[in-house]
Amino acid sequence: MSDPRFDRLAEVLVHHSCQLEAGEKVLIEAFDIPSAFTETLIRTAASVGAVPVVSLRNQRVHRRLLKHASAEQLEIIAATEIATMSRVDAYIGVRGADNIRELTDVAPEKMKLYEEKVFKPVHLDIRVPKTRWVVLRWPSPSMAQLSGQSTEAFEDFYFRVCTMDYSRMSAAMAPLQELMERTDRVRLIAPGTDLTFSIRDIPAIRCDGHRNIPDGEVFTAPVRESVQGTIRYNAPTIYQSVSHENVRLTFKNGKIIEATSSNMEHLHRVLDSDPGARYVGEFALGFNPYIERPMRDILFDEKIAGSIHFTPGNAYDTADNGNRSQIHWDLVLLMDPAAGGGEIYFDDRLIRKDGLFVLPELEGLNPEALTG
Repeated sequence: MSDPRFDRLAEVLVHHSCQLEAGEKVLIEAFDIPSAFTETLIRTAASVGAVPVVSLRNQRVHRRLLKHASAEQLEIIAATEIATMSRVDAYIGVRGADNIRELTDVAPEKMKLYEEKVFKPVHLDIRVPKTRWVVLRWPSPSMAQLSGQSTEAFEDFYFRVCTMDYSRMSAAMAPLQELMERTDRVRLIAPGTDLTFSIRDIPAIRCDGHRNIPDGEVFTAPVRESVQGTIRYNAPTIYQSVSHENVRLTFKNGKIIEATSSNMEHLHRVLDSDPGARYVGEFALGFNPYIERPMRDILFDEKIAGSIHFTPGNAYDTADNGNRSQIHWDLVLLMDPAAGGGEIYFDDRLIRKDGLFVLPELEGLNPEALTG
């Protein structure tokens, strides 16, 4: 029996996120998700006359390939994936995982080789700038455990978040986007954080369900060498299947000169991946009203209401500060009262305090306005 929640989510992905039209080709990349949902996506895409192409993936098989990866092997894989990605108009990536730490025991040099040979040329160089794309997680017991919920409660939460009214949210984002594009200086103040940077002349991009599901952020990038000061992230994070807590970064002229976390060895290995890894490629404000606390899944955590993320690594072409890297590590700072509070200033004007927007034109992005 078809789950009606599958139909609602597929409608969001096909009609709102990718806006598929007749004759357009869409790559559906399905990692460990129910075949019933993949079939629903195929049916929904075909119903508008689009041409669905499917790639079925498995995380355990992916892990085994990575553990035995060679440059030659990955170049063959990349050539195949580049050929496919280059021929589609849109991409839907649905990523499930029975074990979110499946790649923990893959050697760091293998992960770096994969990111260099496959992920960057396929996804950062083609998928991100050249297709209409959307990525999302699929709910699993491991995600429910991380969020501290039962499987049933988490699934209800997941489908509520992923099928919210993104058109309404998009309209409320417009004043924030306009304000960011008029702003030069940004200052972030929170416990352990005092950071300044410029976002002058860099576009601000609304994330309203067209790239990630769930969604709810406006992002830009700092002028590359403008970042000064220290930021202490208070949301736990998992990157390359490795957990970190209390990541703290100090910047001078845009470059990370000091870095600490609960896993120092891995932290510095990531930051030493290439020269761009010690510079920041994204600054974003999150405001999804249904996401309130971290669950160690960045597609959710970077949208937490009252949060920001400040991202070492590659900049997006749509908000480009020129930084290039094989990494893009979204790290989250919660600024609501329960997390210690905080303030955001644009050109010395307070725009958000303790997680709530204080300017009248931005109050439509506060949780009460988006859910009322």
